[in-house]
Amino acid sequence: MRMRRKKNLLPRLEACGAYRILQPETLRGRWRSLYPQAEQLWVEIGCGKGSFTVETARQNPHALLIAIERVADAMVMAMEKAKAAGLHNVFFLCADASTLTDIFAPGEADRIFLNFSDPWPSKRHCRRRLTHASFLLAYRQVLGEGGEIHFKTDNRPLFDYSMTQFPAAGYAVSEVNYDLHAQGVWGVMTDYEAKFAAEGVPINRCVATVGALPEPFVMPEDMSLIPFGYAEGTKYGR
Repeated sequence: MRMRRKKNLLPRLEACGAYRILQPETLRGRWRSLYPQAEQLWVEIGCGKGSFTVETARQNPHALLIAIERVADAMVMAMEKAKAAGLHNVFFLCADASTLTDIFAPGEADRIFLNFSDPWPSKRHCRRRLTHASFLLAYRQVLGEGGEIHFKTDNRPLFDYSMTQFPAAGYAVSEVNYDLHAQGVWGVMTDYEAKFAAEGVPINRCVATVGALPEPFVMPEDMSLIPFGYAEGTKYGR
């Protein structure tokens, strides 16, 4: 569902200006200067309203968290939460995942969070999925040795699809869970996740760690890797 445009967006963004990065390319290779005591640099792609972002930053003062969101109307709410919490280790930028290599230097990040990304269920849109091999190869460029992707989704077909893409792009997959909260709430939840968990919707999660690329490397065939559950016109929740 498209978020309604906020009439007071600009003044709200300005009020949280200390948390917003307007020219992220100028910080490429020196993001840790924003928080010199950071032991790790984490990146969240698609932070939404920021419940996960802010709580993750609060619980991990040793890490610098850079949250990326394309929709400014959602990002401003995340920024306001960070400001209210008085955090100093989280910053936000309005950008697209496709620009990641322009924003971060090779090996600069230690972890990427992908939480409840758009599943793009249509076969013709498969390259837009943030776990498509082309995106995973770009993430490899900004992740350091042993860097990780922490991936969560309620969408089982997307999860199954992603489980084929990770190894194809040279990631070792671990901590695979098809019902993350079956025994009670686990970890920090996003706004979507809290809603789905309350409804009893299973949450899928895994960790993908950068490893060696297969030799010879061949970009996987998109159509052959679409799980049986995908069909044209089918809609899945986020």
